[in-house]
Amino acid sequence: MKHLISPSLLSADFANLKEDIDMVNRSNADWFHIDIMDGVFVPNISFGFPVLTAISRYAKKPLDVHLMIVEPDRYLQQFKDCGAHTITVHYEACTHLHRTIQAIKDVGCKAGVALNPHTPVAFLSEVIGDLDLVLIMSVNPGFGGQKFIENTYEKIRQLIAMASAKNESLLIEVDGGINLGNASDLLKAGADVLVAGNAIFAAKNPEAVIDELKNIAVSNIRI
Repeated sequence: MKHLISPSLLSADFANLKEDIDMVNRSNADWFHIDIMDGVFVPNISFGFPVLTAISRYAKKPLDVHLMIVEPDRYLQQFKDCGAHTITVHYEACTHLHRTIQAIKDVGCKAGVALNPHTPVAFLSEVIGDLDLVLIMSVNPGFGGQKFIENTYEKIRQLIAMASAKNESLLIEVDGGINLGNASDLLKAGADVLVAGNAIFAAKNPEAVIDELKNIAVSNIRI
């Protein structure tokens, strides 16, 4: 499968959000990455339901919704109703993770789990067979402009090894500090979905950056 590009609207120009949505629609991007922050699980606050509904109204590509919130189970149906295609919750925020994963599927969405940089991949061993996606955070969530964490490559390889016996269709997504300098190495390590924010929206030609990210040629041999 060709890798996927999911531009993060958290880095878009909020005063001209419709223009940035239209740009992603025109581009070779595959998804819209939507970071939902509650000011509790992470210090920042981002999009709420009205904004997500507005994005959904104009987006022509699936909404990849990443919940950085506590008690995500309370809101799963609302996120689905607002247009979410994939809902990713944090391992660290879910006391009953298996139940949450099933609840995401019950509302009709693809189910993902995100791991903070300090959380071992092995913690997903009991649920990996039930997941559609694992999101590896390559920076600490909730803060912009952080340096990419190099251990991400090793976590990708560990996840591939774990999934090979239980879930070969699992998508591995990486989010945080991704740019044209490290995207190729991430894909070679085995990433399937790249989330990029500042690298795209701060560029003079965002569509060209998306094209470059999408057209990276990667050998089938994972390193």
